[in-house]
Amino acid sequence: MKWERIPVGPIQANAYILSHDDGTCVIFDPGGEGDKIVRHIEEQGLTPLAILLTHAHFDHIGGINEVRKKWELPIYIHENEKEWLTDPALNGSAYFGIGQVVVHHEPTCLRGEQTLQIGDFAFELLETPGHSPGSISYYCKEIEAVFSGDVLFLGSIGRTDLPGGNHEQLLRSIHDKLLTLPEETVVLSGHGRETTIGAEMDTNPFLHGF
Repeated sequence: MKWERIPVGPIQANAYILSHDDGTCVIFDPGGEGDKIVRHIEEQGLTPLAILLTHAHFDHIGGINEVRKKWELPIYIHENEKEWLTDPALNGSAYFGIGQVVVHHEPTCLRGEQTLQIGDFAFELLETPGHSPGSISYYCKEIEAVFSGDVLFLGSIGRTDLPGGNHEQLLRSIHDKLLTLPEETVVLSGHGRETTIGAEMDTNPFLHGF
């Protein structure tokens, strides 16, 4: 398997394409420029199986409708943020002057920590609220990587000043769920470059003492 990062949308959130040797793929957080994501997948000759959302802020869901015009893919999201897909006030698009983002498709809701199997892809679902109440991190043991959304970044952590954010909860999520992963685990964040669990344990100033 291999992953590819595609920065999209007005604030360049990271969409990711995780592809398998058999030509199937899953799409993480198509946050904008859905046509760009579709074009990339077609150019690679891949067959997408699903859209996986780490959370439902507008910059992570804004390209879903365009992607689903091409492929009628299931959308996976934590149940705590199902309503955010259709509510611009909750997903934040009502406040940033970019137009209101509304996803027109019913999602599959996730609840609790479990193994999610989609085709030949397997993910351990880690509930990591704090940045938002339904934030999920998807750990893929096979490639030693975690798709963390806006929970943990290179040298930083997610913001908690948006509706539903909770700074102490975010720190607990990082400490209890992410920092317990193997130190070589690659962290594929919602913005910016990748890092590793070990590097953040050693150098991230927001995690001092962890």
